[in-house]
Amino acid sequence: MNDLERDIAQLIIDTLSLEDIEVSDITPSMPLFGEGLGLDSIDALELALALQKRYSIQIASDSRDARQHFTNVASLAAFVEAQQTACAS
Repeated sequence: MNDLERDIAQLIIDTLSLEDIEVSDITPSMPLFGEGLGLDSIDALELALALQKRYSIQIASDSRDARQHFTNVASLAAFVEAQQTACAS
């Protein structure tokens, strides 16, 4: 797990108050919804707001790609990096 993935995992834990989970319990490929962490749509909204605030990025809620970005920590990290690169250009 790279630094950004670790940071996102910690953000998930802090934002959603997942008290029984530590960063080491979350792998980059672990699904965030369903069988993985078991997050729901309300969790996704809270997480999206936290990501936007922390990384100064925009997440369009009506984007068809938004769901893909929230598949796991690795996909979120790739999305954050892409958004930061696009904003820097």
